[in-house]
Amino acid sequence: MDNPFSLQNKSILVTGASSGIGRQVAISTAGMGATVHITARDNGRLEQTLQQLPTGDHQRYIADLTIDADTDLLADSLPPLDGLVLSAGIVKTLPFKFVDQTGLNAILQTNFYAPVLLISKLLKKRKLNKKCSIVFISSIGGNFIGAKGNSMYSASKGAINAMQKVIALELAPQKIRVNNVSPGMVRTEMIKNTTAFSAEQMAEDESKYPLGYGEVTDVANAIIYLLSDASKWVTGISLLLDGGFTIQ
Repeated sequence: MDNPFSLQNKSILVTGASSGIGRQVAISTAGMGATVHITARDNGRLEQTLQQLPTGDHQRYIADLTIDADTDLLADSLPPLDGLVLSAGIVKTLPFKFVDQTGLNAILQTNFYAPVLLISKLLKKRKLNKKCSIVFISSIGGNFIGAKGNSMYSASKGAINAMQKVIALELAPQKIRVNNVSPGMVRTEMIKNTTAFSAEQMAEDESKYPLGYGEVTDVANAIIYLLSDASKWVTGISLLLDGGFTIQ
């Protein structure tokens, strides 16, 4: 019986693949049979990701997606793609009254402009195959809730959700699907190593999640669904991954 969740013979690009969710997405999609192309700014950490992938013709590309020359070279170097996972992103917590244009520009440049403009370049260079699946990493903070101190981050993710719907409509004639996953709190190295909150504060926050915090594999598995033919009739959605947080 055919497995509709298989990624066999699919070529997939994962941005932000040097750590966290991006790294796990690269590992998990390769495990499902995909040929994975990974990109990030940090050469050493990206090499670590590459070494964790199962045997295959996987490739890595060092690029800062906020720099036009880097994205041009990346787009030129890539083969035609069947999947694209846009995981690169940054977070900066700041009370709204201290928000300024410099900080807002930095967040929007990385979290919104860079992934959107990369898609545009790949389309112009005919690097997205028919039936390609594009998956943004969004957040419950851009779609479903507000959180104090997260105004800039939420704005960048909300912009993705709005833009995604239009891209999905425009690319539908080519059967290219455009979706996002919107996770709540996920255990990543960044969360584990944070000094912004005490262990007691983190435990209190996790208690608000009926199923507890998520794992990076939970997000990667949802992305596999959106990349696979199992979701060939799904486009323009935000797939909520929050352990029941927002149903309360």
